[in-house]
Amino acid sequence: MPARAPLPTKLCTYCGRPFTWRRKWRRDWDVVRYCSERCRRSSRLGRAGQ
Repeated sequence: MPARAPLPTKLCTYCGRPFTWRRKWRRDWDVVRYCSERCRRSSRLGRAGQ
């Protein structure tokens, strides 16, 4: 069995942590900006990054 290629990664715009591609984001990977729902919600409230 061949080795898998590494998955693409991005940095979260709120917390700055790296996160990797997930299957549920396959159609929207270009517009995904946050690593989690918590970061997305926090950014909408206008809080400063951690």
